[in-house]
Amino acid sequence: MPMRSVNGTRLYYEDTGGSGDVVLFSHGLLWSTRLFDPQVEALRGRFRCISYDHRGQGQSDVPPESAIDVETVYADAVALIESLGVAPVHFVGLSMGGFVGMRLAARRPDLLRSLVLLETSADPEPIANVPRYTALNLVARYVGLAPVATAVMRIMFGASFLSDPGRAEERALWRTRLTGNRRDIYRAVNGVIKRKAITEELPRIRTPTLVIVGDEDRATVPAKSERIHSLIPGSHLVRLSRGGHSSSVEEPALVNAELAPFLTQHASNQAAHAG
Repeated sequence: MPMRSVNGTRLYYEDTGGSGDVVLFSHGLLWSTRLFDPQVEALRGRFRCISYDHRGQGQSDVPPESAIDVETVYADAVALIESLGVAPVHFVGLSMGGFVGMRLAARRPDLLRSLVLLETSADPEPIANVPRYTALNLVARYVGLAPVATAVMRIMFGASFLSDPGRAEERALWRTRLTGNRRDIYRAVNGVIKRKAITEELPRIRTPTLVIVGDEDRATVPAKSERIHSLIPGSHLVRLSRGGHSSSVEEPALVNAELAPFLTQHASNQAAHAG
């Protein structure tokens, strides 16, 4: 199992290898490297794809802190990129991964070649969400996620995905992955609930940026992505009519159709990636 010791912890990662530009995938809260399987499958061969699990999630180590704050997760990403010696990377972050990506682009632009943000926000967690998310997190901490799985699935996925009879097996798979989280996942959830805004840092971002959001996203509503787009100079916004908070798996073909040409456009050698 590939692990990398960085920033006082060990992070699990997967690397397709290859000589192309590196695309680094950073997943959303409660998930893992599996969130980007459709994108890795589509891009491998043209790009070297690396995906990793945040500390306290997936197969990465769990630290002792009661809250894994977003600033620490950002520092982990910096350390991972530098440790692997792969800068500059194309960084693709969904939700929590987007929190990391925006901080990287604002503070360490030398580490990035381009930035893709999916279903994310530059704001603190809305006050209206905090009591509900805190209650769900208490259940997860002391009992596990199984009793609240249905409620969490409705946060993580849009109505189209949840109601499609042809995707029942996919829903069952993601529900199993959700409930498979360790009870100490509460540490990561606490960090997300308590995160601070990064809106004031966005106007200084000069990294080419693509912002993608599903119209059915209820966790970070489309207005959040529109605000990010308005604050990052030269960024491009794409709205997916049927995507929820996890468009990488809900609408993989649509995401890939936007992702591949954007990465190719900003590749180190565009000619090598043409076609």
